[in-house]
Amino acid sequence: MPPPAPAPALPAAPSGTAGTGPALLVVAAGVVAALHVWKLAPALPGLSAELGLSLVQAGFLLSTVQVAGMLLGTVVGLFGDRIGLRRGLLLGLGLLTTGSVLGLLSTGYGTLLGSRVLEGVGFMLVSICAPALIRRTVAPGRVSLLVGLWGCHIPVAAALSLLLGGLLSEALGWRAWWGAAAACSLGLGAVVLAVLPPDPAHAVVHGVRERLGLTLRSPGPWLVALVFGLYTAQWNGVVQFLPSMYAEAGIAATAAAGLSALAAGVNVVGNVAAGRALQRGVRPVVLWVVGFAVLGLAAVVAFGLAPYLDPGLRFGARYGAVLVFSAVGGVVPTTAIASLMRVAPTPTTVATSLGLGQQLNALGQFAGPPAVAAVAQATGTWDATWTVTGALALAGIAAALVVSRRLPAER
Repeated sequence: MPPPAPAPALPAAPSGTAGTGPALLVVAAGVVAALHVWKLAPALPGLSAELGLSLVQAGFLLSTVQVAGMLLGTVVGLFGDRIGLRRGLLLGLGLLTTGSVLGLLSTGYGTLLGSRVLEGVGFMLVSICAPALIRRTVAPGRVSLLVGLWGCHIPVAAALSLLLGGLLSEALGWRAWWGAAAACSLGLGAVVLAVLPPDPAHAVVHGVRERLGLTLRSPGPWLVALVFGLYTAQWNGVVQFLPSMYAEAGIAATAAAGLSALAAGVNVVGNVAAGRALQRGVRPVVLWVVGFAVLGLAAVVAFGLAPYLDPGLRFGARYGAVLVFSAVGGVVPTTAIASLMRVAPTPTTVATSLGLGQQLNALGQFAGPPAVAAVAQATGTWDATWTVTGALALAGIAAALVVSRRLPAER
């Protein structure tokens, strides 16, 4: 794939929104939204004990927040295109707040599962509208760099959740953590409402069937979305279960929270590096192939080879490989988001194309943790989980090469 071409022109942002300030606020909204996705992981030990969950049930509870995105991502993207990006962002934060409140009031597994679906719709709205808002807000030459920062919202939220959420859940219980997440999304929504200007009138577009047809008939969004989903299945399948792995290994809760937070947080390195590389003209396929190759090899070292090392070296080798897995793998999602905005068939289908990407991304998030959990439960150990991530890494490389061949020239 050749160096990124300039994105199709969108209507100019109002002069009052020029600069990076509004874009950084949108990134903050993404961090808060992602907290709702990741808030379950550090609470799993206590929550599983209270509700009597099996490992596979816990995996589906982790993944159910993605069901809405998996089924409705493209539709949510169409909705975001229609109502306006700022309105979509605000609605998403509102749904996240509502879902979190319902979750903290729940007394059973079914109700909690339903609240996660509602949160999934809210997270999808934020995830789809935010990159397009960044693209509309900043100068074209800075889009890739700011999208790189946007790509950090998941690992930053994961690190905060695994660290602070773990400590809060340990001290006050998981319901207090749910309430804190609800307060964050409510507060950020108020800031967005006060700071970001309303959507311009021409941002409300029509022709739903036309936009849907254009997006679904274009190979670009489908291929890039597939790459996105294959990455997410691997990363979530490993990182979401780190607290449980450490708990089973007898590591203290505070230490486990810090170790898990660092493993998630280093993903920022890859995201930022990808933004800079794209800005300098590095081809997306190069970043994807490198990212997937490192994801596959690091997982083999962490789970396939480390168990055979001397006990004194085993943990260090496994944890070091997990850090490399997360840090270098971060080049994949930022490159996917930037590519989705470039391959959108028209300027009015950017959010719809992002919605398709998030739909396959959500499928990866939904399928990854249960697949890893099923292998761990069947074998009685985490040591064989590299077979899942390794297969996904090979599929990711193949998909990236197909993208390169099928899309020789980007608009």
